[in-house]
Amino acid sequence: MGLSRKLKMGMVGGGNDAFIGGVHRSAALMDGQIDFVAGALSSSPEKAKESACTLFLPEERSYGTWQEMLEKESKLPEGEKIDFVSIVTPNHMHFPVAKAFAEAGIHVICDKPMTYSLAQAKELVQVVSKSGIVFALTHNYIGYPMVKQARHMVRSGEIGDILKFVVEYPQGWLLTPLEKEDQKQACWRTDPEQSGVSNCMGDIGSHCENLAHYIGGLEIKEMCADLKSILDRPLDNDGNILLHLENDACGILYASQFSAGDENNLNIRVYGTEGALEWHQEDPNDLWFRTNDGPAQLYRRGNGYLCEAAQRATRLPPGHPEAFIEAFANIYVNATDTIRARLLGNEPTELELDFATVIDGARGMAFIESAVESSKSDQKWYAMKSYR
Repeated sequence: MGLSRKLKMGMVGGGNDAFIGGVHRSAALMDGQIDFVAGALSSSPEKAKESACTLFLPEERSYGTWQEMLEKESKLPEGEKIDFVSIVTPNHMHFPVAKAFAEAGIHVICDKPMTYSLAQAKELVQVVSKSGIVFALTHNYIGYPMVKQARHMVRSGEIGDILKFVVEYPQGWLLTPLEKEDQKQACWRTDPEQSGVSNCMGDIGSHCENLAHYIGGLEIKEMCADLKSILDRPLDNDGNILLHLENDACGILYASQFSAGDENNLNIRVYGTEGALEWHQEDPNDLWFRTNDGPAQLYRRGNGYLCEAAQRATRLPPGHPEAFIEAFANIYVNATDTIRARLLGNEPTELELDFATVIDGARGMAFIESAVESSKSDQKWYAMKSYR
């Protein structure tokens, strides 16, 4: 018998003037299995209360700080307090909030990158392991059905052994100094005190790394990175990285925030000994499969020939596009199904466990710091830092 109630969600960050908070709420509530019941929605207590009022949170569960939210929610009876917290703050706040809620036994869904530094990431791995909570990282692009199909085809050997991947995420939005116009997203992302050691690689390069690892399953052994900044910014706005991976595979990773005309042009090509796959985030319902022996094949979202994970991640029939918020929702579905299984004393299934974990977050931080250090180094090849 299943849990006879919805899961209760609290949120830290994501108030009225935030971009990603609204996406998280829409995604979490999409399938009717979650109630948004509590929040500390801004670092400003006044703004937090205003945002809670706008979102119709009850006054007694509208908190001025995340510390107040943790203290008061922890005292509520099981079934009334929040089951999990969604963390949608700037990077520098991910670790203290996630650590505190995990230590209190409250499950965590956190935006990426997971922490401000690799040292924090390694500590959080230990905290999560000790607490036994479910920790999910919202690398939402792995929630797309056709990304799951690509993973299935690679893991089942349909393209043979991986020889090479090319993964790109060009954007153009930071070509001009938006931070000097007090554009909030630009302000904190270009600020080392809030963003960490990297802007571009931390923000979107981390998606490239996660996507390539999710599909291919190969670890990065070493890299040769060239990061660049414009407009006298202290953090990178662009990066080009050559990669050596396990099994003698190689890779090219390119991420940019000053590529004029590009919006969110994340795409990946995976080349194997028997064939190749290609997927584009801006055309997410298609997956191309190519070989030297015949015409290219187009796999389309929503069809019965797709793998079980891709079908689980699909809500609409073929020809009715699903996209960004639905991919986010798939992360919430799998993470909260795992939480629900744990609450019932059951072992979650492999399909339910299909989301980025604290280990993925630590690997992402190792990638980010390795890229920054590689770019500053005189070494041609720089070893990937350990994340365990």
